[in-house]
Amino acid sequence: MYDFVIVGAGFSGATFARIMSDRGKKCVVIDKRDHIAGNCYTKYIEGTHIHVYGPHIFHTSDDDVWNFVNQYTKFNAFINRPKAIANNVVYSLPINMMTLQQLWGVTNPIDARRTLEQVTQRFKAMYPTPQNAEEWALTQVGDEIYETLIKGYSTKQWMRTPDKLPASILKRIPIRLTWDDNYYNDKYQGIPVNGYTPIFERLLEGIEVKLSTDFVLEKGLLERLGRKIVYTGSLDELHGYVHGDLDYRTLKFENVTFNEDHQGNAVMNYPSLNVPWTRKIEHKHFNVTHNTVWSTSIVTTETPDQWSRGKIPYYPINDETNERLHKKYRNMTSDKYIVAGRLGRYRYLDMHQAIASAMKIANEH
Repeated sequence: MYDFVIVGAGFSGATFARIMSDRGKKCVVIDKRDHIAGNCYTKYIEGTHIHVYGPHIFHTSDDDVWNFVNQYTKFNAFINRPKAIANNVVYSLPINMMTLQQLWGVTNPIDARRTLEQVTQRFKAMYPTPQNAEEWALTQVGDEIYETLIKGYSTKQWMRTPDKLPASILKRIPIRLTWDDNYYNDKYQGIPVNGYTPIFERLLEGIEVKLSTDFVLEKGLLERLGRKIVYTGSLDELHGYVHGDLDYRTLKFENVTFNEDHQGNAVMNYPSLNVPWTRKIEHKHFNVTHNTVWSTSIVTTETPDQWSRGKIPYYPINDETNERLHKKYRNMTSDKYIVAGRLGRYRYLDMHQAIASAMKIANEH
């Protein structure tokens, strides 16, 4: 009998397993995939650590999380400075003084603030209490920036127009009246020097792991193995979709190998609706060296895809309908289950948030 049967070998499950194992608890980790690390999984291909399920840039201001993860890896000094191609112009992201200079010709924060006030004034009068992502964006940056950099990208990313999305979707996007183009505001940031997979190998060292094992299909047997089940999968799947499917955004990835530097940056966004993809990732730029020999360079094109069962559920759609459905499934879940992770909680969790949440749950049990 295990103390904990942990479903999912991503950051939530692996962190919980490590902490509890170090406390003398007997744990087993189960994952339906044939590898550990969940969506953070990296493979070493042609001299580069490839982020198989999309780019993962670690960032946090939480000292406890940073100290915890640094026990299992070293990070390089990568800073995320994405760019966006729109109307044959490469814009600086996140929205900062360089972006505003490119669009409006302003050269200082005073003029930038004055222009922002002018372009948002009528929208603030129209939408004193923004009810969706479109209204919020228009009240923050006006229609030109919204149309150029936000509307198309958000429509592709979430497969619905921003007027059908909650304002919270966009509120986490920085808007700065400085020349700082670091996408994140956090104290710590970087990429593991050896990729993400070795972190999980160390987190799960000495812990029994069962891969290619579908917990839901074998639930009757696997539930009986542990005193508690830490479940990081989707609750609609756990309960056989009896009330219908929760909605997710899923993705398609296509890798192309080039013999030279292809785009000059790790992350290039494509907000235009004229192309189906949202961004391209050139993995060698995560290495933060300026003397890279470009014998080969793998570029991943990321394209949103319609969600259906069997596809990987990347991001939850947290509208009112889905929130009600998730609550219904949560209320069906027995007290033997500890619901965790992005899928289980049906919340957008970055890596540091998944670790912090798992640490908190571990301390409660």
